[in-house]
Amino acid sequence: MKALVIKSTGSWYDVESDDGSFYKCRIKGKFRTENIKSTNPIVVGDYVEINNDAQTWMIEKLYDRKNMIVRKSVNLSKQTHIIAANIDQAILMITLQSPLTTTGFIDRFLVSAQAFGVEVILLFNKIDLYSKKLIIQHQNLISEYSKIGYRCISLSALNDNINEVKSIVENKNNLISGHSGVGKSTLINKLFGSTDILTNEISQRHDQGQHTTTFSELYRLDFGGTIIDTPGIKGFGLVNIDVDNLSDYFPEFLSLKQGCKFNNCKHINEPNCKVKEALEKGQISTDRYSNYLSMLETEESIYRTNNY
Repeated sequence: MKALVIKSTGSWYDVESDDGSFYKCRIKGKFRTENIKSTNPIVVGDYVEINNDAQTWMIEKLYDRKNMIVRKSVNLSKQTHIIAANIDQAILMITLQSPLTTTGFIDRFLVSAQAFGVEVILLFNKIDLYSKKLIIQHQNLISEYSKIGYRCISLSALNDNINEVKSIVENKNNLISGHSGVGKSTLINKLFGSTDILTNEISQRHDQGQHTTTFSELYRLDFGGTIIDTPGIKGFGLVNIDVDNLSDYFPEFLSLKQGCKFNNCKHINEPNCKVKEALEKGQISTDRYSNYLSMLETEESIYRTNNY
């Protein structure tokens, strides 16, 4: 019987069959032995085949995924973690304080999503808390990412009307992701018009969110569509990114690459590089370019480590 995975706690999986029935399942041992490098071979959003085996429902087959969001929790780790699968779009929630979301984290998320075929919307939350300095920083980031082609939304999920968010998520399979404490559960509460999903106060000592969501879960919206809520993410290491093609996942770099002198230009020290020329003219964000160099250095280091 085919079913959709709607909740994962690590050892048990809640699934929903095509007829709307719900089952608690375990996975067959073969999923843990078959050349699977991920820490979680089955994830929320997956379609699976289930069967009853001695009064325990078992997941016996994983159907092909159309896409996924995947990361390494530690840059040099060989194992990967799949955040969710089969999604129409990911909403990355960003806060500039309490806690801080860096552009390095944003760009790594965007690169991974681009590599695995997932559209991303950037949602800047808690804007009611911003100082004048942060307001300017926020406006600059909105301008920067909008120019590249990413849709950006700004709000205070706790206080503002979220009709724009509702219109975006309606009738789509959505992933909501970001650091702990950025307001994922608060936003979902507002989408459902309830407080069923628990929220916690921010840890003042570390300026980080407490891990309210401890496992991934899919929720069905009464106005159409689904939301996958995930535990907060601290770091975002890239997975299966070819260093020679890394720049292709930066849309503003890719649009200029064909004008470079060399087809395999990495946009570092090569002559007649259109990306470097655009950088010098202020047409490309220095932060984005610095983040690209950081990712390139990290991925090349991993490649050297794995091949020596």
